[in-house]
Amino acid sequence: MPIEIRELIIKAQINDQQGVAGNSAKLDKKQKQLIIQECVEQVLEILKERKER
Repeated sequence: MPIEIRELIIKAQINDQQGVAGNSAKLDKKQKQLIIQECVEQVLEILKERKER
C-alpha cells in the first residue's frame, strides 16, 4: 500500500566549524538560508518526480 506524504518538515543544523575540505570561509545567515532553501527545493522536486511515476 503506498504512503502519501501530505507535509514534509526538514530540519538542518549548520555548524560554523571548518569543513572537511578545509573551507574556512564563514557563511552569514543569508547565505545559510539560501543553501537550506535550495536543498528543500531539490528534495521537493525529487518527491514530485517520484509521484509522477
